[in-house]
Amino acid sequence: MAALVKRVGWATRPMLPVVQAWDLDARRWVRALRRSPVKVLFPSGEVVERKLDPGKQPRKAAAEASPREQQQKPQIQGPASQTPSTWEESGLRYDKAFPGDKRLSSVMTIVKSRPFREKQGKILLEGRRLIADALKAGAVPKVFFFSRLEYIKELPIEKLKGVSLIKVKFEDIKDWSDLVTPQGIMGIFAKPDHVKMTYPETQLRHTLPISLICDNLRDPGNLGTILRSAAGAGCSKVLLTKGCVDAWEPKVLRAGMGAHFQVPIINNLDWEAVPDHLPAGTRVYVADNCGLYVQAQAQRSNKASDYGWVRDQRPLKFHEYEEEEDLESGASQDWLPELEVQSYDSDWTEAPAAVVIGGETHGVSLESLQLAESTGGGRLLIPIVPGVDSLNSAMAASILLFEGKRQLRVRVERLSRDRHQH
Repeated sequence: MAALVKRVGWATRPMLPVVQAWDLDARRWVRALRRSPVKVLFPSGEVVERKLDPGKQPRKAAAEASPREQQQKPQIQGPASQTPSTWEESGLRYDKAFPGDKRLSSVMTIVKSRPFREKQGKILLEGRRLIADALKAGAVPKVFFFSRLEYIKELPIEKLKGVSLIKVKFEDIKDWSDLVTPQGIMGIFAKPDHVKMTYPETQLRHTLPISLICDNLRDPGNLGTILRSAAGAGCSKVLLTKGCVDAWEPKVLRAGMGAHFQVPIINNLDWEAVPDHLPAGTRVYVADNCGLYVQAQAQRSNKASDYGWVRDQRPLKFHEYEEEEDLESGASQDWLPELEVQSYDSDWTEAPAAVVIGGETHGVSLESLQLAESTGGGRLLIPIVPGVDSLNSAMAASILLFEGKRQLRVRVERLSRDRHQH
């Protein structure tokens, strides 16, 4: 019987919990207080009115205000934004690369090969700082590959219009990166034109009447370091003749540390076109890679083979033929230009100057010596201890460029001092 009563009691128990009336009223009060009411009515009959802040009025009263009052009330509007300030306002979109996407690999194949790079007119920039410097200088981006969205949001929004934005896995970027620690963003840019670039104002104010000519520089690290020295010294421009490594190769860009966007670089020039890119009256000086001991030997013999820094661009078979003729006839080789040799710290910056730096392996070309002779220049000798090999090309370029900067500064100080005395 007890079990039956217990079963009946369970059957008559309500399926839903009963909510007490006071519980509903409490919830109403809490909900009403959240809505910032004008009046609060308590169960005891007490009425509490809420004081409005000065200048505010209830919604109903504001809606019933006369049109004249609404017209007289000044409307404060913020200035209209001409350009979007956030990623959301700009409406930029990006694609997400799925497994099997070949866009990254196909582009990397192009920009990492010099023939393809020159044919397509595209370069690869990697790293947030280098990309930011390129955008600031006016380089035109085409595609960005990135692993995290915040890397793209750091870039100027106005520079991203019309650019393909593709999000890829960090592992994919790491596979194609030349950096030891990839930064998760790669940019494909149109090959910059020095005429259309906007160089930093500070760099332009400190530009010196000194140009740098790179001849037969084959090492990417050396060229990148030379470009950094040229930008640091305030060089007006850097000319690269045919036979040099490409200035826009990824290894050169990495060694340059942004110098490509601080000093004008003119790439792949024939020697006949070099004078067209130099100021009028420029004297060309060749950096002498020989020590005093080697130079003394060369002056006694006057043979091209004794000048370790001279390379003739004519084919090797012609040299062999000419040497055979000279041996048979006994004639001496007189095709080597005679240049005045002067110490690197002597005054050579009276007129606009251009310094030729040759590669460590091949040396300078015969055309550079002929250009120096035709412009009234000479050879700048950096003396080293006998028996020591020639200086590194980047080191020699740095010494000469900063020596030229020192000479120009001393000349300006002397002129200023003379002007004050008179």
